[in-house]
Amino acid sequence: MELRLYDTLTREKRAFVPLDPANVRLYVCGPTVYDFAHIGNARPVIVFDVLFRLLRHLYGEACVTYVRNITDVDDKINDRAARDFPGLPLNDAIRKVTEKTASQFHADVKALGCLPPTFEPRATDFVLPRADGKTDMVTLIRQLIARGHAYEAGGEVLFDTQSMPDYGALSGRRLDEQQAGARVAVDAHKKHPTDFVLWKLSSDNEPGWESPWGRGRPGWHIECSAMSAAYLGDVFDIHGGGLDLIFPHHENEIAQSRCAHGTAVMANYWMHNGFLQIEGEKMSKSDGNFVTISELLHSRSFGGRSWEGRTLRLAMLKTHYRSPIDWTVRGLEEAERTILNWTNILERNPSSFVSESPAAPSIIGALSDDLNTPMAIAEMHKLAEYARKGDSTAAKSLYDSGQWLGILDMYLMSSSNRASVGQAAGQSMPKEFRRKIEAKLEARSSARARKDFKESDRIRDELAAMGVVIKDSKEGTTWEIAR
Repeated sequence: MELRLYDTLTREKRAFVPLDPANVRLYVCGPTVYDFAHIGNARPVIVFDVLFRLLRHLYGEACVTYVRNITDVDDKINDRAARDFPGLPLNDAIRKVTEKTASQFHADVKALGCLPPTFEPRATDFVLPRADGKTDMVTLIRQLIARGHAYEAGGEVLFDTQSMPDYGALSGRRLDEQQAGARVAVDAHKKHPTDFVLWKLSSDNEPGWESPWGRGRPGWHIECSAMSAAYLGDVFDIHGGGLDLIFPHHENEIAQSRCAHGTAVMANYWMHNGFLQIEGEKMSKSDGNFVTISELLHSRSFGGRSWEGRTLRLAMLKTHYRSPIDWTVRGLEEAERTILNWTNILERNPSSFVSESPAAPSIIGALSDDLNTPMAIAEMHKLAEYARKGDSTAAKSLYDSGQWLGILDMYLMSSSNRASVGQAAGQSMPKEFRRKIEAKLEARSSARARKDFKESDRIRDELAAMGVVIKDSKEGTTWEIAR
C-alpha cells in the first residue's frame, strides 16, 4: 500500500519513499517547558503519533525512529523561573519549572493515548560537545562560521541569510522581499535584517555555557538542528510540527542544517498541522479563551466538566490535520457519544476482545492518503454499523482499529463503562482483559521481588490507567475494577 504525504516544501502530495526502509526517521518539534501545554500543543503530538503508528505498521516497529525534543533553555523559562521562585538561584528555579512542566506534559500526552517517541532529547544536553560524539550546538555553530555562513557581531553569533541563495523556500518568502519586523529581531549589528541568532551572551543572572564566543546560550533554532542530527543524521525522512513553526523556526533549521552539513536538504518531507481555535475564536489568555490539556482532563474549565483523553483524541482526529480545527464543547460531546456507541456495540460482541491486531485495511488505506483521519473514522462507523447487526468479524475489526488508532481502548474506558464490562473481578469480564491484568500483576510482583520499585510503580500506574485498583497487604496483592 503506497503512503502519500503532503510536503510543505514542494507544495504537493507525493509518494513517501524513505531514505532507508530499515531505518525510517521522523523528527517533530516538542514543547518549550515554561508552562503547561495547551490544547493547541496537543494537535501536533496527536497527529504525529498517528503517523508514527502508521510508519511502524508499514515498515516494522524496529525500523522507525521518532524523535521529539524538549526545549528546556529559553528566555520564557528564565522569566517564569524568576517569577515563580524569586528566592532561589536562577538555575535551581529553572530546574523546578522545567521538571514540573515536562512531567505534566508527559502525563497529558499519555492520557491522550500517545505512544512515547523513540528518543526525547533535552536541549540542555546538546549545547556543548558530548562524550558520545553526537551532534551538538557549539560544534554546529563552529562549522557554520568555518563555511562562511555565520559571523560574530554585537556579542552574538548570527547566521548570514544572504549566504544561502534559496533561503526562504519553505515559507515562500524571498530574501529580497522580506521586511524587517514581524517575528525577526532587528538590530544594527546584523548584516541583513533577517539574520538570526545562533549564540548570545548571558549575563551573570542568566543560564550560560562557556563557548569560543564567551559565556552564553544558544538561539532557539540551532537546538533542533543539533538534536535532529544527533539521532537521525544530517539528512532524514520527515520533519513535522505546527503551521506556526514554518517561519521562522523551520526555515532557519533548514538554513543551519544544510549549510553546516553541506547537504541539499535537511529532511525529504515537511509536514505541518493546521491552527486550532476555541469556539470560533483564536485562543488567548488575555481574552480568557485559553485551555490546557490538563484542565480539559481534570477540571471543569471547558463545558463545565472534565473529559477523557480518548474523547479529546477522537475530537482532534475528526478534522484532517492540515485543516484548521474549531475546538468546541459540541465537538467533544459528539466524540464522546461515538466512543460510547462503539463501546456498547463491542460489549455485545465479546469475541472481539482478543489479542491486539493491526487496524483494518480500510483504515490503513485512509491513513495512507496523507493521514486522512476523517476518512478512517468514517470507515470505523461503517464497521460499527455492521457489528451492530451482529457481524462478529466487523466487531473484531472495529476493536482492533480503534485500539490501534488509540481512540478505542477497552482497558481505558470511563468508570461507568468499565462497570458494565464486569463487576470488580466479576464473571462477565472479558477473558483477554483479565489475562492482561494478570500478566501485568505478575510482572509487577517480579519487579518487587528484585527490588525494582521504579518498574513496580510504573506497572501500577499502567494498571491504574486501565481502571484497576491494587491493594497490597501482608497477605498478598488483591485487585478490583475502580467504580
